[in-house]
Amino acid sequence: MTSAPVEGTRPSDAERDRALAVLREGAGSGRLSQDTFIRRMNFVLRAQSRGELANAIRDLPRAEPRRPGWIRQLRRSVDTMLATFPQFAVARRTPALPLPGLALPAPGSPTVRIGRGPGATLRLADVSVSRCHAELRHVDDGWMVRDLGSMNGTEVNGSRITTPVRVRPGDRIRFGAVAFVLTWTDQP
Repeated sequence: MTSAPVEGTRPSDAERDRALAVLREGAGSGRLSQDTFIRRMNFVLRAQSRGELANAIRDLPRAEPRRPGWIRQLRRSVDTMLATFPQFAVARRTPALPLPGLALPAPGSPTVRIGRGPGATLRLADVSVSRCHAELRHVDDGWMVRDLGSMNGTEVNGSRITTPVRVRPGDRIRFGAVAFVLTWTDQP
């Protein structure tokens, strides 16, 4: 009696669900277009073997196992908690490095669009930055920053913003995982 190769056996519902989760993640991260996602989803639902299932997701990264993701999330939570209590600052794993400066535009300058896409004035080549992430503009006697519905958000001085916020030199600003300290335009 011979056994069928693993790739030739019929996939279980749990295996189909895992494959669909990989496809959803691929579509959500922009790796798959909507049409490709739907075509592959139908292929996964109709797959007759594990090999067909594997072919549908072969070019996509797999979701990380639960435990490392849980540990990473726990570490982030501990780091956030430690940052709010200065008496525990010694317990941080890495020392804080000085942030690079981002010069505010001169009064009367056009709006600065920040993002990863080709239409951005300030292009940041980091996957945590959306194609059209935020904009910085001079309004009346100051500057305003506005998030443009980015996936990973915009923060000013550690707080995520949802409405336009007034900023000034010395403020810490973060676009996704990329952080800056705002400076004057005329500083060297």
